[in-house]
Amino acid sequence: MAKQSKNLSLDPEAVRRGERYSELHGTNVSQLVNNFLLSLPVAADVADEALTPTVRRILGVARGSRGIEEYREHLVEKYGRR
Repeated sequence: MAKQSKNLSLDPEAVRRGERYSELHGTNVSQLVNNFLLSLPVAADVADEALTPTVRRILGVARGSRGIEEYREHLVEKYGRR
């Protein structure tokens, strides 16, 4: 299949990490992005359980945070201290 070129605007730190990961795993950043995009669900009704752990984490970030106070409460529940 023929490749299609796309221009992406990426955070410099993301590029640096992608390049480092690529070096360590014998691939390149284009292939990393390609593999990630291919792993995304197409149907809007796909449940989170059907997603890979990496995609679930990224989608969790994209949904936004609930707020610092709720996060602190979570930490108190999890670790039992303030």
